[in-house]
Amino acid sequence: MNRKDKAASGCAACPAHHAGHLRRLGVDMEEWDYVAALAGNPNVGKSTVFNALTGLRQHTGNWPGKTVSRAEGGFVYGGSRFKIVDLPGTYSLLATSLDEEIARDFLLFGRPDVTVVVADAMRLERNLNLVLQVFEITDRVVLCLNLMDEAKRHGLRVDDRLLSRELGVPVVPAAARYGEGIPRLLEEIRAVATGEIAPKPRRLEKGPRALQGAVERLVEEIEDAFPGLPNARWVALRLLDGDRTIVEAVRKGDLGDLTRDGPEPAGAPRGAEKEAR
Repeated sequence: MNRKDKAASGCAACPAHHAGHLRRLGVDMEEWDYVAALAGNPNVGKSTVFNALTGLRQHTGNWPGKTVSRAEGGFVYGGSRFKIVDLPGTYSLLATSLDEEIARDFLLFGRPDVTVVVADAMRLERNLNLVLQVFEITDRVVLCLNLMDEAKRHGLRVDDRLLSRELGVPVVPAAARYGEGIPRLLEEIRAVATGEIAPKPRRLEKGPRALQGAVERLVEEIEDAFPGLPNARWVALRLLDGDRTIVEAVRKGDLGDLTRDGPEPAGAPRGAEKEAR
């Protein structure tokens, strides 16, 4: 990735997250500069990556109004304070389960400054499904290729530089259980969050002609209604699929809040948290 490729407009180093929506999701950013989301399929070593990044500086609790547990932690790097939120392990973001809904809503409404997607280097093809879905919601992505030690042990080789060029985002090989790749992962998180790197994720544009025509028309209407929305195409696809959460977000105007950092919602629920020992 070219570190000189900064955002074309606005403050490249300014946080992108939406503090109001994060508060509603139970994440308090008062003492933090940037927020990073940690996503990935189950059993890819995501918790190991989380522990390697945060050490003992982490908390556990539940998502507000949900029975699903949430872990969040933090670290200081490059003079900035980063909060990292471990999202539920999911295979997709289609919101067909509670875990998928939580992960999807955090990425869409929380608007994290960077999303780290952890993938199993041995099962990359299967894991890329989630990676490509994350690309539809946000540009600010770093791909962590975990379990590289297992891949090497089985004679598998992953060209991370080629993969980075093909996907358009930083790719970091890692073996988190041994701390390998973590220093570089920290640097890429900082670079994307601060705007030093502006990833350009590869999005799949192909599909039936009738579908593409419908998407294009709907995208125009969405962009007219919500100027500056960064993921209008993804929203259009979800509307065509009948996603009730997105339909309600359009009706209530919540999507408009994503184009600006609105005030903190009154009476926002706070997730009960306790320090993990």
